[in-house]
Amino acid sequence: MANNPEIVLRKTVVDDLQVLFVFQTDKEGGYLAAFMPKDPADKAAYLQKYTKLLNEPTVHMCTILVNNVIAGSVSKFEMEGKAEITYWIDKKFWGKGVATKALTDFLTIEDARPIWGRVAFDNIGSQRVLEKCNFTKVGTDKGFANARQAEIEEFIYKLV
Repeated sequence: MANNPEIVLRKTVVDDLQVLFVFQTDKEGGYLAAFMPKDPADKAAYLQKYTKLLNEPTVHMCTILVNNVIAGSVSKFEMEGKAEITYWIDKKFWGKGVATKALTDFLTIEDARPIWGRVAFDNIGSQRVLEKCNFTKVGTDKGFANARQAEIEEFIYKLV
């Protein structure tokens, strides 16, 4: 990857979902994300869910491109009436500033505030991304993490 990669967001389209699905099947990424579908390898379920979400007015999904290659996604969705952020970066782009740049850019086009982020207690990289994007840690919660088959703590972040 070049020293100054071009990182661009664009509206997610159905064709992107094939590539984004593959990222979800990465074991290390799934472990860090923790809160995954019961069967992250169920491609039909993934495609059905996300194809439907592309047309959901409360969901704002963008695909992250690095030098014109799909590198991940960033989205806003609503849970219990609250705007939440989620992102996933392909492992080969970890540690290169892609998530921080993509989330920073996304937050300039997504105006829902406050917006919340949740991250597994031990996902230090994702915690740093949220903090660099001016999210503040405001609490903790516990939930069952399918990727770990255990209840774990998650940190709750908020951007106002």
